[in-house]
Amino acid sequence: MDIPELDMPAALVEVAQIGFECDWDEETGELRGCDFESYGEFEQPCETAMWFRLWSVHEEFDYTQFRFFGSTAAGDYVGFWLVRPDVDISEQPVVYISSDGDIGLITQNLDDLLWLFANGSGPAEAFEDPGRKTQPNEEIRPIAERYAPGKCRSTAEIVASAQKEFPNLMELVRQMYE
Repeated sequence: MDIPELDMPAALVEVAQIGFECDWDEETGELRGCDFESYGEFEQPCETAMWFRLWSVHEEFDYTQFRFFGSTAAGDYVGFWLVRPDVDISEQPVVYISSDGDIGLITQNLDDLLWLFANGSGPAEAFEDPGRKTQPNEEIRPIAERYAPGKCRSTAEIVASAQKEFPNLMELVRQMYE
């Protein structure tokens, strides 16, 4: 299968260079920061294929529709879902797939992902509790302002709009197991 090479968007490269801090607050019993590690490049298609073949019962599942670029400490995957034909990767929705098999859309595009990060949310936190109170990430905010000016929204708004636009993602996942 011929898989097109895609370059990592410059904004995500900058985010990866900064990185994220995350620790557990023993007093409050809550996570502080963002549990996410960007790879700095897209996962190799052969790695994605291997992972999907382990996760899905269908050998023929078209894993090429995903380009993963990061993960959480628990092994959850985050990447673009290449669902919009003939559109730049930065305009594709971002999907979160947990190590437990949960899957969901967290943003409609890269612009929203940058603001999600600037809001202090990570992919897992946005998926599990998009309305949770976070500390804004002041290092990521200038990147969001530069690449996605005027598009600041709350994490809850970002996640809700992505899920509203693509309510059929779970059907795709169900097909993987049938």
